[in-house]
Amino acid sequence: MSNRRNRRNFSDDFKQQIVSLYNNGKSKSEIIREYDLTPSALGNWIARFNNSGSFKIAENRTKEENELIDLRKKNRELEMEVDILKQAALIMGRKSK
Repeated sequence: MSNRRNRRNFSDDFKQQIVSLYNNGKSKSEIIREYDLTPSALGNWIARFNNSGSFKIAENRTKEENELIDLRKKNRELEMEVDILKQAALIMGRKSK
Protein backbone atom coordinates (compact mmCIF):
# COMPACT_ATOMS: atom_id res chain seq x y z
CA MET A 1 0.00 0.00 0.00
CA SER A 2 1.14 3.51 -0.69
CA ASN A 3 1.28 6.28 1.86
CA ARG A 4 1.22 8.96 -0.80
CA ARG A 5 -1.27 11.78 -0.40
CA ASN A 6 -3.47 13.13 -3.11
CA ARG A 7 -2.08 16.28 -4.63
CA ARG A 8 -3.66 19.34 -3.11
CA ASN A 9 -3.80 22.82 -4.60
CA PHE A 10 -3.52 25.93 -2.48
CA SER A 11 -4.36 29.49 -3.45
CA ASP A 12 -1.65 32.11 -3.62
CA ASP A 13 -3.39 33.97 -0.78
CA PHE A 14 -3.14 30.92 1.47
CA LYS A 15 0.52 30.41 0.55
CA GLN A 16 1.26 34.06 1.26
CA GLN A 17 -0.38 33.81 4.69
CA ILE A 18 1.70 30.72 5.48
CA VAL A 19 4.93 32.43 4.38
CA SER A 20 3.99 35.47 6.48
CA LEU A 21 3.60 33.22 9.52
CA TYR A 22 7.09 31.85 8.91
CA ASN A 23 8.61 35.28 8.25
CA ASN A 24 7.05 36.55 11.49
CA GLY A 25 8.77 33.87 13.55
CA LYS A 26 6.62 30.75 13.55
CA SER A 27 8.77 27.65 13.06
CA LYS A 28 8.51 25.46 9.98
CA SER A 29 7.69 22.41 12.08
CA GLU A 30 4.78 24.18 13.77
CA ILE A 31 3.37 25.36 10.44
CA ILE A 32 3.77 21.91 8.87
CA ARG A 33 2.03 20.22 11.77
CA GLU A 34 -0.75 22.81 12.15
CA TYR A 35 -1.65 23.04 8.44
CA ASP A 36 -0.76 19.46 7.45
CA LEU A 37 1.77 20.53 4.81
CA THR A 38 4.82 18.75 3.44
CA PRO A 39 8.22 20.16 4.35
CA SER A 40 9.18 20.46 0.69
CA ALA A 41 6.05 22.43 -0.22
CA LEU A 42 6.57 24.87 2.62
CA GLY A 43 10.25 25.26 1.80
CA ASN A 44 9.47 25.95 -1.85
CA TRP A 45 6.81 28.52 -0.99
CA ILE A 46 9.13 30.37 1.38
CA ALA A 47 12.06 30.37 -1.04
CA ARG A 48 10.01 31.45 -4.05
CA PHE A 49 8.04 34.15 -2.31
CA ASN A 50 11.02 35.61 -0.44
CA ASN A 51 13.06 35.52 -3.66
CA SER A 52 10.66 37.22 -6.07
CA GLY A 53 7.36 37.89 -4.33
CA SER A 54 5.72 35.25 -6.52
CA PHE A 55 4.95 31.54 -6.22
CA LYS A 56 5.12 30.91 -9.97
CA ILE A 57 8.07 28.79 -11.07
CA ALA A 58 8.61 30.78 -14.27
CA GLU A 59 9.02 34.01 -12.32
CA ASN A 60 11.63 32.42 -10.05
CA ARG A 61 13.97 31.11 -12.74
CA THR A 62 17.42 32.56 -13.20
CA LYS A 63 18.44 34.22 -16.44
CA GLU A 64 20.56 31.16 -17.27
CA GLU A 65 17.64 28.77 -16.68
CA ASN A 66 15.41 30.79 -19.00
CA GLU A 67 18.16 30.88 -21.61
CA LEU A 68 18.63 27.11 -21.37
CA ILE A 69 14.89 26.53 -21.83
CA ASP A 70 14.89 28.81 -24.89
CA LEU A 71 17.95 27.08 -26.37
CA ARG A 72 16.44 23.62 -25.89
CA LYS A 73 13.26 24.77 -27.61
CA LYS A 74 15.24 26.23 -30.52
CA ASN A 75 17.27 23.02 -30.75
CA ARG A 76 14.09 20.91 -31.03
CA GLU A 77 12.79 23.21 -33.78
CA LEU A 78 16.06 22.95 -35.72
CA GLU A 79 16.09 19.15 -35.37
CA MET A 80 12.57 19.03 -36.82
CA GLU A 81 13.64 21.25 -39.72
CA VAL A 82 16.59 18.95 -40.44
CA ASP A 83 14.29 15.92 -40.42
CA ILE A 84 11.93 17.64 -42.87
CA LEU A 85 14.81 18.55 -45.17
CA LYS A 86 16.13 14.97 -45.07
CA GLN A 87 12.71 13.65 -46.07
CA ALA A 88 12.47 16.22 -48.87
CA ALA A 89 15.91 15.22 -50.14
CA LEU A 90 14.90 11.55 -50.19
CA ILE A 91 11.73 12.37 -52.12
CA MET A 92 13.56 14.58 -54.59
CA GLY A 93 16.23 11.87 -55.04
CA ARG A 94 13.59 9.29 -55.93
CA LYS A 95 11.94 11.62 -58.47
CA SER A 96 15.17 12.28 -60.35
CA LYS A 97 15.83 8.59 -61.04
